[in-house]
Amino acid sequence: MKITKEEFGSNKLRQTVHSYELDNENGMKVVILNSGATIHSIQVPDRHGVSSEVTLGCDTVQQYETSGAYFGAVVGRYANRIAKGRMMIADKTLQLACNNGENHLHGGDSGFDEKIWKTGFSSSEDSCALTLCYVSADGEEGYPGTLKAKVEYVLNHKNELLIRYQAETDKTTVVNLTNHTYFNLKGQGDCLSHRLQINATQYTPVDPTSIPNGDIASVSGTPMDFYVMKTIGQDINADFVQLTQASGYDHNWVFRCDDHHCEYPESVARVEEAESGRSLEVLSTHPGMQFYSGNFLEGKAGRHGQTYGKHEGFCLETQHFPDSPNQPGFPSTILNPGEIYKHQTILRFGILSK
Repeated sequence: MKITKEEFGSNKLRQTVHSYELDNENGMKVVILNSGATIHSIQVPDRHGVSSEVTLGCDTVQQYETSGAYFGAVVGRYANRIAKGRMMIADKTLQLACNNGENHLHGGDSGFDEKIWKTGFSSSEDSCALTLCYVSADGEEGYPGTLKAKVEYVLNHKNELLIRYQAETDKTTVVNLTNHTYFNLKGQGDCLSHRLQINATQYTPVDPTSIPNGDIASVSGTPMDFYVMKTIGQDINADFVQLTQASGYDHNWVFRCDDHHCEYPESVARVEEAESGRSLEVLSTHPGMQFYSGNFLEGKAGRHGQTYGKHEGFCLETQHFPDSPNQPGFPSTILNPGEIYKHQTILRFGILSK
């Protein structure tokens, strides 16, 4: 197990961006950037033992900065949307930046995805780990409190990538961190033939601006039902308002609705791709997961000079629910001084049996 550091480029503030390559003995390779704590690349073997790319990304820092797709980035302070950028904390109404129409998205105009994170790394016979830290100042993007955020990526010999999130604050605030990696287990082309299972029987319906209406709805009898594995494309074009208004899937699936903290990651989703023979299982402690089917990828600059097409990648963003600060029926995202925000997600790659 080893980690290799290289210079990747510089950002618009002329700060140096480095890449960190994590390798195991099975041919799995993960490349992380200190800009946005971004997963730049994941390469894993197919059924023939040939390792190749299974994520979407860009060639340069400048492409990452201008894509608007959040390729591979850690997003925060609050992943997903907050209605009209407004929320109330400690009886005080706060106004955040509205950078997605009339709503606040992924932390605002300059979220965690644009920041340079401090790094530290270690390796052993069984794993290698990269730790990234960022201190978000009190008032940054309108959020109260100085927030100390930490993300740790651990690659082990079982072809698992562990993602550990942690945060502490000196004032009451809200926190919701996730990773925005786009996957394509066959490496190119659309993902509609990928088979997906989501271990949830409920989801949060949204309005035309992608803000939850407050309901926790059953997936039963709807195109949102992935409890039994099916292809992503099977129902994506159904005449169902939740799909037509979003041009596909871009919704939060519900694993639990209370404030109970899951200590150990549980299996929440599984993806299989027959052509390559690859599989991906997602385990997490988060109460929800945003499944996004890459509805607006068309024309986005990708690797090696290519441009991506619609549905060429999909995201499985483990998270707290969108707009939770304004939804009393959703699990709380409040973090108080003295408390520790802590969640973990595992990406477990495998090979399908013949």
